[in-house]
Amino acid sequence: MRFRSDPSALRGSLAAVLTPFTEDGELDIEGLTELARWQRDAGADGLSIGGSTGEPSSQTAQERVSAMRAVAQVAGDQVPFVPATGSTKLDETMELTAAARDLGADAALVITPYYSKPTQEGLVEWYATVAREFPDLPLIVYNVPTRTAIDIAPETALELRRRCDNIVGIKETTKDFEHFSRVLHRCGRDFLVWSGIELLALPLLALGGAGFISALSNLAPRSLADMYRHWQRGELEEAARVHYRLHPLVDLLFVETNPAPAKWALQRAGRLASAKVRPPLVGPGPSAQQRILELLDEAKDVVEHEQLAAA
Repeated sequence: MRFRSDPSALRGSLAAVLTPFTEDGELDIEGLTELARWQRDAGADGLSIGGSTGEPSSQTAQERVSAMRAVAQVAGDQVPFVPATGSTKLDETMELTAAARDLGADAALVITPYYSKPTQEGLVEWYATVAREFPDLPLIVYNVPTRTAIDIAPETALELRRRCDNIVGIKETTKDFEHFSRVLHRCGRDFLVWSGIELLALPLLALGGAGFISALSNLAPRSLADMYRHWQRGELEEAARVHYRLHPLVDLLFVETNPAPAKWALQRAGRLASAKVRPPLVGPGPSAQQRILELLDEAKDVVEHEQLAAA
């Protein structure tokens, strides 16, 4: 919990680590540990597990805690550990957030409750309830309307900031770039805003964003870290060059539902023992596999840089 007392240190490229499974569908803790270690050593500014890329809705709470424990051990005190602890149920959200706190998390990422489509007032009450339970744990609101069917309005983000001292920021996974700007305008530029949209990661920094919590780190952790470092040093052309080089791998992530394409590419590169995803997801079919190979070829310089060539 080295960074818990200073949430402003949670900046840069935070890896949204996927959750490997064995061919039998069981948690692959060894594979998860190796994947998280690779991303940490490649320069990721922090590690997260349990967000959309981690397939949380297909896991039990105990499995999610086991995955958190493995990634927490890799993070240690070397980089921040920011697990996703939200659920559609309040009691489970509380259970997972308590586990994250006890494992030394520096902050917890809490998704809007999915399926139920609460009002904005309901969202305020939901987050305020979680915040009251964990007053000493920084919380990051996780807005991903394509997954949850509800969008957190900028005014709601402001209300949460006013009411809850430990709500320190928000991860915005929306392609509405005006939304990013309105959140920063309403909440203040010291409110920590991360992008969950890969192609908006670099543009958000120009508005004063804190960084990005990205599924792309599973394929290109070194390049994402490079992009952020270039930005920090004022090397804007170099940052933009990395951004555009990453386009094919961004497209790869979404050839089919994330994280199935990334898992297939990682198994091919020898970074995962299995590309297994849990139902209702399935692995990429033949045409999707062909498209993934085309995109890997298009990004061959990045593939070599990241050591993602076929094993």
